Amino acid sequence: MDIIKSLEWRYACKKFDTNKKLSNTQLEKLKKSFNLTATSFGLQPVKLLIVSNNKLKNELFKHAYSQNQINSCSHLFVLCIDTEINETTVDNYFELVKKMRNTPEDVIGVFRNQLKDIYKNKSQYEIEKSAINQAYIILGNLMTVCALEGIDSCPMEGFNSEKFDETLKLKSKKLKSVLLLPVGFRASDDFLSTQKKVRKSIDEIIFEI
Repeated sequence: MDIIKSLEWRYACKKFDTNKKLSNTQLEKLKKSFNLTATSFGLQPVKLLIVSNNKLKNELFKHAYSQNQINSCSHLFVLCIDTEINETTVDNYFELVKKMRNTPEDVIGVFRNQLKDIYKNKSQYEIEKSAINQAYIILGNLMTVCALEGIDSCPMEGFNSEKFDETLKLKSKKLKSVLLLPVGFRASDDFLSTQKKVRKSIDEIIFEI
C-alpha cells in the first residue's frame, strides 16, 4: 500500500471484529517495529506487554472506563516505562554496544560516564517524563506500521494506570503502564470506519520559511 493511502485508511478503531486475530507473522512484524523505534541514547526505557488472553482483557476492560476496544481487540498492547534508569542501565547498554559492534572501551568510555552523570542528576519525575515522551514516539510508529500492514488500531490514554499496574503485576518488574494500543481488525458495523477524516487544510497547519 502507498503510505498516504494507508494513513487515509487508518482511523481510531472503536469496535474490533472479535473473530479476526492477528497472524503470528503480523504480530512478529509489530514486535520488531517496536524494537527498532528510536529512543533517547538508545537506552530503550519503554517495554511492551502484549495481552491476548480474553479473561485478562475482560479484567482490564473494567479499568479502562469500559471502552469496547479493550475486550474486542485481537491483542492489547500495553506500553510501559522503566521506573528506574541508573548506572546499571547505562552499563548494560554499553556492554551490548561492545558485544554487537566490537566497539572498544576507549571509544565509548567517555560517553558512558557522561550518560551516567546525566541520569544521576535527573529527578524521578524527569526520568519518567522522558520515558513517557519516548513511549509516544513508539506509539506513533506502531500505528503507522499497523496502517501499512492493514491492521487496525486505536491509541488510548484513557485508563486507570494504577489498576493496570496492579492487575499486570508491573511494579515488581519496575514498570509503569502509560499508553494502550488495542490492535486487530475493524468490525463491519463500526460506523466510524466509513466516515471522512476531519483535518484542517495543509496550509493552515504547515508553514514553510
